[in-house]
Amino acid sequence: MLDVTVIDDPAAAEASLDPIRARLLAALAQPGSASTLAATSGLSRQKANYHLKALERHGLVELVEERRKGNCTERVLRATAASYVISPAALPQVAPDPSRSPDQLSARWLLSLAARLVQEVGQLIVGATAAKRKLATYAIDSEVRFASAADRAAFAADLTDAVSGLVAKYHDGSAESGRKHRLVVALHPSLKSPKTNNEES
Repeated sequence: MLDVTVIDDPAAAEASLDPIRARLLAALAQPGSASTLAATSGLSRQKANYHLKALERHGLVELVEERRKGNCTERVLRATAASYVISPAALPQVAPDPSRSPDQLSARWLLSLAARLVQEVGQLIVGATAAKRKLATYAIDSEVRFASAADRAAFAADLTDAVSGLVAKYHDGSAESGRKHRLVVALHPSLKSPKTNNEES
């Protein structure tokens, strides 16, 4: 089972968004069958089996084993991933286009960049998996607490200078055997955590 996979097929996206099928996908983090899922989901075995076949058809669940029970064969399935991300490629007509209105200070442009990141990395994973090759990626995830808006602006300016300097140092447009890499740097407020009863208002 993969940690996360990207869904780029519209029909698969639709199947994963169905509330019943989403619950079955979550339950199938551990292998199960139509019978075991029926017992815990409140569905009939036939209904559970119907939804499982739809999920399997779209590659969202996979067969783990088949068990003989009398005259019947019980099919044990498992989700193909612990988590799923739906790519903008699943809605190509309305997929965000970061080149349409680039604006470093726009939250919506940042969202467009993030959507493109999901789509491109998802496609790269598929290609690397098919070629049985490792995909070279790198990411940093951190938080910084600014004392003021002025400090945040100064940080953004320093970050721009640092990244621009690194790009100028390592970019070689004349390298015929080189490969382009996408670089995205983002800064946004962290979501506020709900206060616990022990925290002051």
